[in-house]
Amino acid sequence: MDAIKLIEHVDRLIGKAGPHDSVVGLHAEVCEFLRVYSGPKSAFYTTINSFNPRSFAEDYVAKNLKSVLQSFKEYVQAGLHAEVSPERRAQIDVVSDFMQQAQQLLEAKGIHPAAPAVIIGAALEEYLRTWAEKEALGLGGRKPGLDAYATVLRESDLITKQDYKDITSWGGLRNYAAHGEWDEVSDRNRVALMLEGVNLFMRKHFA
Repeated sequence: MDAIKLIEHVDRLIGKAGPHDSVVGLHAEVCEFLRVYSGPKSAFYTTINSFNPRSFAEDYVAKNLKSVLQSFKEYVQAGLHAEVSPERRAQIDVVSDFMQQAQQLLEAKGIHPAAPAVIIGAALEEYLRTWAEKEALGLGGRKPGLDAYATVLRESDLITKQDYKDITSWGGLRNYAAHGEWDEVSDRNRVALMLEGVNLFMRKHFA
């Protein structure tokens, strides 16, 4: 999400942080927003996530939500949120190229869906590998692979439990294709859903 749209979402949330019938629900919405767009280890997210809205008056909770959201807005406006190193940008571009190749193969007649499934899996693994390296996460003796990278990212709270389940499912399809179990990856629609899901995952966790 670009800075302009991000600020629009922040303003929308700030607008809701007034007299509110469900400040608990708004707190949950703000928590998820900041977890995704500022990062699960950011001060913005940890500050909001650290207190229970049911333990305080609604006005106090709303005031704190507004304060943190305003600080995050100023952070985005200063261009700090968008900083991506040239090395990381190059890594993401490589993954993007893989995903485009998979899309082309998926649309090509006469190409078995196993081919794009292998490429999608390789692109996802590369994305997770470089993300884990960026965060300086060790594998703890695990063999490098999709499951290992997903595990350390989950243990560091950088991806959700559902993300982990999705990665496991995508990894299963990649493995079927890589080991020649053609019947398991003969459904082109299933591989198309895999491609769409991985693309959505990487946009959500642009790291």
